[in-house]
Amino acid sequence: MCLFALGCDARGIPDSKSQESPRDWQTLEVLATAYTLAEDETKKGNVGLAAWGDRLKPGMKAIAVSRDLIPKGLDHRTRVKIEGLPGTYVVRDKMNRRWRNKVDILVKNKRRAREWGKRPVVIRWLDAGES
Repeated sequence: MCLFALGCDARGIPDSKSQESPRDWQTLEVLATAYTLAEDETKKGNVGLAAWGDRLKPGMKAIAVSRDLIPKGLDHRTRVKIEGLPGTYVVRDKMNRRWRNKVDILVKNKRRAREWGKRPVVIRWLDAGES
C-alpha cells in the first residue's frame, strides 16, 4: 500500500502530504496468529500451495485471512500493513471457515510462530475501490 503512496509514517500510514488521506484507509482490529510452511500447518501433500493457488515460499510477507474479512476488502492480493510489524504483507491465503476476524501471518519457523503466539493487532489496507 505504501508503495503507491508517498510520505508514509513509520507504521505505513500516509501523512498529510500524501496523495491518499488517512480516511481512505480501512482499519480493523483482528486476532493475529502465525503459521509456517510445515506440512501439518498447510496443505498435506502440497506444502506451500495456498487456497487461491499461490505458491508460498519461506520469507514471503504473506498472510491468510478469515473468510469473513474477504467481503470487507481483504481479498486475494490485497496489500496490508500490520501495526507493529515492518513492511507490507499481501493476502495470499484464506483460512478455514471456522475462523472469524482473524489473520495468520506466514513466518519462517515454528519457534517464531510460538513466540508470536496470538495477539490482537490493528491492520490497515486500501479497499480495492479506493486504490
